[in-house]
Amino acid sequence: MSRRTAFGALVAVALFAMAAAAVPATGAVRGTTATGGTIRIWTDKDRRADIERIANVWGARRGVNVEVVEKNFGDIRDQLKTVAVGIAPDVIIGAHDWTGQLAADGLVVPLQPRKATLRQFPAYSIDAFSYGTTVKRLYGAPVALENIGLVVNTRLAHVPKNFGDLEKQALAFKRKANDNLAIAVPQAPVGDAYHMYPFFSGLGGYVFGRNRVGNLNPRAVGVANATFLRNARLIDKWDREGLINSKVNYDTAKNAFLKGKAAFWITGPWEADTLKTSGLRFRVVQVPAIKFRAVPFLGVQGFMVTRYANTHGTATLAKDLVASYIMAPASQRALAAANGRFPANRVAGRQVRDAVLSQFGKAGVGGVPMPNIPQMSSVWEELGGAWLKSTNGTATTARPTFQTAARNIRNKIG
Repeated sequence: MSRRTAFGALVAVALFAMAAAAVPATGAVRGTTATGGTIRIWTDKDRRADIERIANVWGARRGVNVEVVEKNFGDIRDQLKTVAVGIAPDVIIGAHDWTGQLAADGLVVPLQPRKATLRQFPAYSIDAFSYGTTVKRLYGAPVALENIGLVVNTRLAHVPKNFGDLEKQALAFKRKANDNLAIAVPQAPVGDAYHMYPFFSGLGGYVFGRNRVGNLNPRAVGVANATFLRNARLIDKWDREGLINSKVNYDTAKNAFLKGKAAFWITGPWEADTLKTSGLRFRVVQVPAIKFRAVPFLGVQGFMVTRYANTHGTATLAKDLVASYIMAPASQRALAAANGRFPANRVAGRQVRDAVLSQFGKAGVGGVPMPNIPQMSSVWEELGGAWLKSTNGTATTARPTFQTAARNIRNKIG
């Protein structure tokens, strides 16, 4: 669901002009001025051309050869476990929720960006690539943020002032025709914890708590925490009045919005081109606060240095590329634009001129990175299933449904 943009064609000139400013005289490891060697990078098709330009600018300054290898995005993680050392990558692009497993398997190494660099990023984007059972370490340089937002057809409704206003408008629109939807949010056929997360967080829900040093604690499951359960009666209310209908799948939600059968749609930046060519007048905002701020899940993509860089003798160079140059605003703008996502770097984010992308970026402020620990695999089905059962128009009530989901998650984690 990614897209290319024309921005990439302009990157090379801008990067050469800014190279001196973007690449500090010292590397990510203080006092380092290492040069020479070859850096091998695994990246996906969407960002290959841009990472080649960016890395070659850096390589020319460092006297380093850069070899960029194109992989299917999902294969990057899987093949890193089995690749022969001689052809293994020094640097990979990846999703933040790979971090826990890759770090636990010793396949990626910690980074130490400068404090001035880290201050250019929201804490949650740094946290997305951080992992540790006792000490939390940073294992990746965040590049692009992805999150859902509430898309409002401003010919059919106004941007809601609060959640009560959203509820009132959505239900009034639903009553106008039998096939209208109140809020077009996909869940069918198996549940969708990702698209439902703003409603979950807005009621006080969370997936995992944290321990004393700030690391995610898989034994502190928050799916049925006391605060959320006190607010779960609102889910029953939404179900009775038809505000949310779990029989709606992705295509149904999308088509309803595009055909004027829904004034509100929950979706993400992968639909930016669809929205731009739709002929609709729209705005993208964060779902209004319910009992708490209704923040979305965040997906964060970025670059990591592999253990093979140590074997190849290129670790210092690889860390300089990832923790210094790729975290600079110019690189961030180019790489985020390459597949139509909002840059993680705040400075780069202020320079985004694409109105739709900028709106999705603002809709993600304060978002929660999808937990990057391996135990998250035990959550998706249960959390999505609880929403599916609680909003299917039957007498199933939310409170016991989420309690059962939490119990099942704890049992799966063991």
